[in-house]
Amino acid sequence: MIRSEILKEIAPIIRDHLVVCNIGLPSQELHMIDDQPTNFYMLGTMGLSSSIGFGLALSQDKPVISIDGDGSVLTNLGTLPTIANNATGNYTLLIIDNGSYGSTGDQPTYAGRKTSLTDVARACGCENVIEVQDKDLGPVLQAAIDSDQMTIIVCKCDSGNIKLPVITMDPVVIKDRFMKAVAS
Repeated sequence: MIRSEILKEIAPIIRDHLVVCNIGLPSQELHMIDDQPTNFYMLGTMGLSSSIGFGLALSQDKPVISIDGDGSVLTNLGTLPTIANNATGNYTLLIIDNGSYGSTGDQPTYAGRKTSLTDVARACGCENVIEVQDKDLGPVLQAAIDSDQMTIIVCKCDSGNIKLPVITMDPVVIKDRFMKAVAS
């Protein structure tokens, strides 16, 4: 499976939750597959989906799912020890690990070579880290959301992109409707 197929499969699971989605193609794909006011699409700031989602989880009680990529997590490894040392049960970090920088042309990441983000997260002190293959993600993600334990899921999948348009929604509109969803 490629990332867009994964997002299509998990859309019903995450639909009723607050979702912060990674920059570029992942946000475009989620927007095309299942646009929701509860989805915050990152249109900039590579590597910060996990940080923004974690801050949101700390600030309120609703479940929060950050969808990040291996390339983005590698650009902001400092977020993993922060998450580990301030764990909150309403936070799930889903790292879609396709071993590439998907939004910029599928250049390989180190996660596609020797670096294991599962091992990195554990070394940072994250206690509930699960590595899963793409086809097995749905039940694992649902269990993480239903638990009262901060969970990091590293979902291994194939690299590849679909052709789709950019999100034309104004960033202020994305922010405003997401803030209303958080408040409701």
